Amino acid sequence: MRASNHIIGVINFLTFLLSIPILAGGIWLSSKANSTDCMRFLQWPLIVIGVSLMVVSLAGFAGSCYRNTFLMYLYMWAMFFIIAALIGFVIFAYAVTDKGSGRPVLNRAYLEYNLEDYSGWLERRVSDHGYWAQLKSCIRDSGICSKMGRTHNGVPESSNMFFTRKLNPIEVNFSILFYFLFFRFY
Repeated sequence: MRASNHIIGVINFLTFLLSIPILAGGIWLSSKANSTDCMRFLQWPLIVIGVSLMVVSLAGFAGSCYRNTFLMYLYMWAMFFIIAALIGFVIFAYAVTDKGSGRPVLNRAYLEYNLEDYSGWLERRVSDHGYWAQLKSCIRDSGICSKMGRTHNGVPESSNMFFTRKLNPIEVNFSILFYFLFFRFY
């Protein structure tokens, strides 16, 4: 019994140490003067996750070190709900994106992903103009579109060269997002 308490105590101490940079990242995002919509979107989940990890790990650490059964029960129930929430999130993410696989397209070296291939909920969410305004702001702030472009001898690559590049699914989705953001809604 004593060895298991020490193992739980060490694991919770390491979890506590892990929660510090997560919480600090959320606080840092909230303290930036020129925070964008993306930063404001990320700051609160980071703060909540950091504080939750800190509280749960402290309860587990104190419960295991002082053999406090109430804190150990609190720790176990909190861990149960955290694990259940993570499993629920994974199931939800899988259900929403299950049918979204790329299709080969003529004269393209990459697979094309269509919004209609995903669930109706995701399609409605992404098609919402308010959502696109926030997403457009995030993409502009990240500069991802300019990072995807390549130059050859100082000349930007043509669209045909871009289409024949081997792109990973994230780059394909960003190129499709770029099309929707800057050509569909203007």
